[in-house]
Amino acid sequence: MAAEAEKADIIVHTADCDHEASVKAIIAGLGRKPGDSKSYLIHTSGSGILSWQDFETKVYGAKSEKVYNDWDGIKEVTSLPDTALHRNVDKIVLAAGEQYKGKVHTAIVCPPCIYGLGRGPDNQHSVQAYRLASATLKRGKGFQVGEGVNIWTQIHVQDLSNVFLALVEAALSPNGGKATWNEEGYYFAENGDFQWGDISRGIAKAAKEKGLIESADIDNISPEEADKLAPSGSYLWGTNSRCRSIRANKLFGWTPKQKTLPELLPRIVEVEAEREGLIKTHAEKAAGLG
Repeated sequence: MAAEAEKADIIVHTADCDHEASVKAIIAGLGRKPGDSKSYLIHTSGSGILSWQDFETKVYGAKSEKVYNDWDGIKEVTSLPDTALHRNVDKIVLAAGEQYKGKVHTAIVCPPCIYGLGRGPDNQHSVQAYRLASATLKRGKGFQVGEGVNIWTQIHVQDLSNVFLALVEAALSPNGGKATWNEEGYYFAENGDFQWGDISRGIAKAAKEKGLIESADIDNISPEEADKLAPSGSYLWGTNSRCRSIRANKLFGWTPKQKTLPELLPRIVEVEAEREGLIKTHAEKAAGLG
């Protein structure tokens, strides 16, 4: 068992889910390794891939009833339209197992809206909810795209990291352990749904309570206005992306344990206010600068 684990090369790719050249280079390198050693590539995608219909219809802020899952709905997930975000790279990763049969084994981890403090030394700052909080503070008032009833799925970054850990442990085990790889190696990671309008109201409420804005009311804005507040703002806050992470639970017993996004909104507002210099950081207060 130990000897087999030593033979396996394991790469966890989290750098850029849309960079074709890097994924092609990684797969080619693994596929050309001499001998019969197995290689495992764990690639990070993103559940923006599920928002493809909103882009096609150009409808933002409206609710979608469509929910994808990675178990009995796996074939639908791995055959989404080529126009979907991240799909170009997903296809390359999904094809690698057939291209280098028996040598390269792949898994795609597809997280939705990530939030929470990361445990690593590098980037600890997520995107969607944090940029919404930042834009609210800069604008001086909360907002939602359209009616704000569009739905996304959420995951705390620490819960997400445990999916990667489970896959690495599986790759270190004989024959890839309990994990499924290649055409069935697709893993969502989520802790339930939320409506973006509720997040907008939660951010405005927290900002008002902290004295950072004057009112907890929010405006309805157009997709074009959202794009002016942040790059791709209409996508970040106006689309739907709904999924269920069945595979990691069935295979590894994975379940999310951290607080939900709505529960952490006051801290997210505080983090963005600190970044904008609107309030002192904890370190500054401890140093007597507050």
